[in-house]
Amino acid sequence: MATKIRLQRHGKKGRPFYYIVVADARSPRDGKFIERLGSYNPNTNPATIDLNFDKAVDWVSTGATPTDTAKAILSYKGVLYKNHLNGGVTKGALTQEQAEAKFTAWLESKDGKIQSKKDGLLSKKDADKKAALEAETKKKEAMAAALEAKNAPVIEEEPVTETEEEEVTAEAEVKEEPTAEVEVATEEVAEVPATEAEVTTEKVVEEPAADAEEKTPTAE
Repeated sequence: MATKIRLQRHGKKGRPFYYIVVADARSPRDGKFIERLGSYNPNTNPATIDLNFDKAVDWVSTGATPTDTAKAILSYKGVLYKNHLNGGVTKGALTQEQAEAKFTAWLESKDGKIQSKKDGLLSKKDADKKAALEAETKKKEAMAAALEAKNAPVIEEEPVTETEEEEVTAEAEVKEEPTAEVEVATEEVAEVPATEAEVTTEKVVEEPAADAEEKTPTAE
């Protein structure tokens, strides 16, 4: 009888989990199975895998064919590598002690990678939580500032009295007086040279005319 190692679906819609089972190759996916080897939950990060390691190795060594997803899970847990080392021991390429040492080293390396991933996910979660708290704090501070500005009392300007208006008008008049004096002084200075020049010109022009009148009777 041909057997397969496959996943059998369970759980709610949108949140499935799976049983890892050994079943007849002719039976439907979610039908009867021969033996249950473990479970697989992809809803966690990293995914949670619970597997009976020794039984899985026995079924793989007796010819059970895993589906693609089941094969990835078995490889992740080291079932396929263990079966490979057992084949080397059977053929005499390795001793049992050497095979166990190789598999132990592989497990330590794998556990280190898994732990590193978990630590990275945990630190990322803490960083995201811290960023969310900072954003929430800034939002609350902005809301408090806006509320304080809204509730702040309005300062009304005092009305200007008639006495203050008269004082302002008087100051404006006092400031304008020096400007008028400067303009008058400028006009007087500009007019004086023009008057003297006109007088001088009239005298120079009139003198030759008088001499001509006096000389005319003498010629007769």
